Amino acid sequence: MSDDAAADRATSFGRQAGAYDRGRPDYPAEAVEWMLDGVGPEVVDVGAGTGKLTRAVRATGRTVVAVDPDAAMLATLLARSPDIRTLVGTAEKLPLSDASADAVVLGQAWHWVDATVASREIARVLRPGGTIGLIWNIRDRTTPWVAEFAGMMETSAGENLVEGVGPRVDEPFGPLESAQYSWTRELSGEQLAELATSRSPVIAASAAERAAILAEVHELADRVSDGHGTLRMPYVTHVFRATTPR
Repeated sequence: MSDDAAADRATSFGRQAGAYDRGRPDYPAEAVEWMLDGVGPEVVDVGAGTGKLTRAVRATGRTVVAVDPDAAMLATLLARSPDIRTLVGTAEKLPLSDASADAVVLGQAWHWVDATVASREIARVLRPGGTIGLIWNIRDRTTPWVAEFAGMMETSAGENLVEGVGPRVDEPFGPLESAQYSWTRELSGEQLAELATSRSPVIAASAAERAAILAEVHELADRVSDGHGTLRMPYVTHVFRATTPR
């Protein structure tokens, strides 16, 4: 995929902001707590999207600022959480002053950024000893029906990174620590379809291609759900953290 195509994918989600918010899973509280262990009260969520990670950070009792390049995604965030401060920006160019935050976190987003430039820019807005936190919810494709669902779409850039060489942060950050959390999400067939709709390859597909994928998704949901229309999708949440020098 070309750099321009990757950039288009990275900023495509606003076209399906509602489906993204309804279809994507939340983050396990224990994973967020681990990522922010020992972190002060002021956190910036970069690539905040519709606020999945933003709200999880706020639930820890911290103040959080949401930053995203897509105003449509931030509008969906504000519709649910009007009291959260939002700013348009990117990991490579943050609209924040020097040494103004205790941590910067990114959920399902680091694979879209220039790691070298973003590391330097995030370090700029962190106080000495500040933390960068990276987190991804990855579907557990060792479950046959989940593998079948994944096969209906391209493997995501996030999956390729986390299950491949892993994320990289550059100076001035120290080495990344990591942890994993396995859990199961209950969702409906309609939420499964919205999860598919929120994926960048499906957003970028033609109308005919999208319709064909969603027909397959609905058939799968009908086949594997329990008698009450509920599916149980296993996830592994991969979480990473690193700090700047004090």
